[in-house]
Amino acid sequence: MFTGIVECKGRVVEFKSLDNTESGGSGASLTIADAKDILGDCHLGDSIAINGTCLTVTEFSSDEFKVGLAPETLSRTNLGQLQPGDHVNLERALAAGHRFGGHFVQGHIDTTAEIVEITPDANSIWYKLRVADKKLMPYIIPKGFIALDGTSLTVCDVNDDDQ
Repeated sequence: MFTGIVECKGRVVEFKSLDNTESGGSGASLTIADAKDILGDCHLGDSIAINGTCLTVTEFSSDEFKVGLAPETLSRTNLGQLQPGDHVNLERALAAGHRFGGHFVQGHIDTTAEIVEITPDANSIWYKLRVADKKLMPYIIPKGFIALDGTSLTVCDVNDDDQ
């Protein structure tokens, strides 16, 4: 579980579509740097959200970590399209017994969305999104929430005609 409040931004070092190392598991992997702020208490097997996607740490140092990417993850996210140097949002999993802000975000991704409009409104910003999988629209409701690249956002309006 996550809060949808980004702790820091990391930088993509490498995406491998086939990583035959022990920590790569003979599948796809992603290595992230500039993550020192969230790795101080890291252990192998911990969950870290990269752009909101819950992933398992398979290798780490003081500043970098690697995660495996399952075929399902690659099919439902844009993580396989990331390039070295791209920045990503990072968040550690919730710790039991601690306060948290935000929402309960699982990190299990259903679809991607395209930002079609950004409108400043006093001290807030409205994002108009178009979800890739229209079958999910009945589950997006006003005053509910969604996560966009790991940032939890409250849904203010849903227009099924303008998906």
